[in-house]
Amino acid sequence: MIWAYPDIKLTLLLAGIFILLYLLYLSRFWSINRKLKVEKQRLFTKLVIRSLYFILLLIAFAGPSIGDSFKEVKEEGKDIFIAVDLSQSMIATDIAPTRLQRIQFELKELLKSFPSDRIGLIIFSTESFLQLPLTYDQAVANLYIDGLSIGLVPNLGTDLSTPLRMALERFQNDQSQEKKSRSVVLISDGEHFGEDLDGIAEELVDQGIKVFAVGIGTDRGGEMARGNGLVLDPDTGKPALTKLNREPLQYIAAETGGQYFEISDQAQEMGGLISAIETLEGGISTTRMVEASSNKYFYFLLAALALALVDMILPIKTIKL
Repeated sequence: MIWAYPDIKLTLLLAGIFILLYLLYLSRFWSINRKLKVEKQRLFTKLVIRSLYFILLLIAFAGPSIGDSFKEVKEEGKDIFIAVDLSQSMIATDIAPTRLQRIQFELKELLKSFPSDRIGLIIFSTESFLQLPLTYDQAVANLYIDGLSIGLVPNLGTDLSTPLRMALERFQNDQSQEKKSRSVVLISDGEHFGEDLDGIAEELVDQGIKVFAVGIGTDRGGEMARGNGLVLDPDTGKPALTKLNREPLQYIAAETGGQYFEISDQAQEMGGLISAIETLEGGISTTRMVEASSNKYFYFLLAALALALVDMILPIKTIKL
């Protein structure tokens, strides 16, 4: 027999409370009726009935499962590269506390939704760097997410094609024999100063790789901190503003069959991203046997309720006048 909730301490605590309360009840009963003739045998019978249905309730509470049947469970897996923009504009404060800090929080929530999938991490600005190869280890992935900083990459602008090409190459060179869905989550404010995205989009489509783009920022823009001051616009001498540019992100998502999502003052669409990735048909990554025995608590609960009903509607006389 297998127990769904094998909490011995809690079971003993409840049993102890029952015994204590019942002893108090007997003491009170005996005190009130000490001058009357008490039928001890019937009082004992009453105690046995109540003890039996209390024990049955405890067994039901513990969730007993009976049987040794097994069934095969197939787990579908996906390969997902997350590409995070770490250019200077990602420390803008139009998304509190900053764009990058908000992304770090959202990525940790995203990982929780894909515990059986391989996740990789790419960081980029004008260049791309592989931070984490595809892995099932979410603890390591969370450590790398915590360490994201704009100081990890050169800050000379943003080229959206570089992380996509790196993800494509990594997928092509992957030695895994498992057939899985492959996708890229591209996170940026959309400022693109690199090459045309047409070429890389065609290559991604040929390989069946979808891009889910996440734009972060606002239309009004945000200021960027630098040391104890702000980044200044060289033309005006005033604080420079960086605004969300949706077009390149929407383009690459549409061309590859993915979708565009947004984190801004008007939209919070990370839930939509998770749902979209979940709908991708993954390949069979593992198969395992699981015990299929069912919880039989109901039978014990039914027996306990039946005894309790007998206790209520067919009371046993304990006092004989």
